[in-house]
Amino acid sequence: MRKSHWHAWSGLFAVVIGMALHGPACGASNEQDGAEIRAVIESQLAAFAADDAARAFSFASPNIQRMFGTPDDFMAMVKSSYPVVYRPASVLFKPLQHVEDASIQVVQMSDAGGHVWLAVYRMQRQADGSWRIDGCVLRPAESKST
Repeated sequence: MRKSHWHAWSGLFAVVIGMALHGPACGASNEQDGAEIRAVIESQLAAFAADDAARAFSFASPNIQRMFGTPDDFMAMVKSSYPVVYRPASVLFKPLQHVEDASIQVVQMSDAGGHVWLAVYRMQRQADGSWRIDGCVLRPAESKST
């Protein structure tokens, strides 16, 4: 992730995690946006499960696609840096949040070892109205699933 993106994300991350863990925020997105965003993330997770790099890459924003260049490079990064996103044992969507001008979807995931993670997705609406994933920050949650 570019340094400029990281600084913007780091400020939003703490706020979003707090909001996601303590309930929906005022002004939460409408249900249609939430359903569309969930479908995009679920589709990308399904593409990872099928090892379909091209399809997984298609759900990334133009910024992310430029950053990684090819579907194979993108898939290699996900496998090495986001193993729980690549192969989650469980997935739980938290309420969609709007922070400043960003639409943020927090997804709780567990890995094969039962460790719980929070994947914080920054979503970007495209000119055609569709949604794409414009980044994901992953951090361990405080608990372990049972």
